[in-house]
Order: sequence, then C-alpha cells, then structure tokens
Amino acid sequence: MSHVKAGGSSKNNRNNAGQRLGTKRFGGQSVRNGEVLVRQTGATKIAGPGTYMSRNYTIHAAVDGIVSFVKVKKSRFTGKTVPRTQVVVK
Repeated sequence: MSHVKAGGSSKNNRNNAGQRLGTKRFGGQSVRNGEVLVRQTGATKIAGPGTYMSRNYTIHAAVDGIVSFVKVKKSRFTGKTVPRTQVVVK
C-alpha cells in the first residue's frame, strides 16, 4: 500500500516576470549609436535607415540622430502588401 496520497498537478506556477517589451524611444527623441529603440516579439516593426535589428528582433540605433516612425507598405511572400511601421534614425 502507498503511504502518500496521489499528487495532482500544480496550479499555482504561472507567476512569470514580464518581458519589458515595447517602444523605448519615441518619435522626435534624440538617440545615440547603439541605443535600444524598440523591444518586440517578432518583427512587428521593421528597421529602416540608421537602425539595425538584432537576433531577438530588438531595433537599435546605428547612428546618432532623431527617431521617427514611418508607415510603409511591405510585400509578403504571397504578394499581398501589408502596412508596417518602419523605425528611422536621421
């Protein structure tokens, strides 16, 4: 005979820390080279001139300048065009 009751699944294991995603520098703000502009999951915003995207889709400033956000039409693999936000540093 067992001396311990059957163990069920734990229900209180969902307290995870947030990922702190989002826009870190907004349009019109001045930035330095290497600063984080946007932290995101997947490429919801795309990197434009004066910026680059790292492996985890974080957009950084590649040059010193002023941040701006521009709406562009991006073509998908199927040929459909979708509006996207492009991050630009001038």
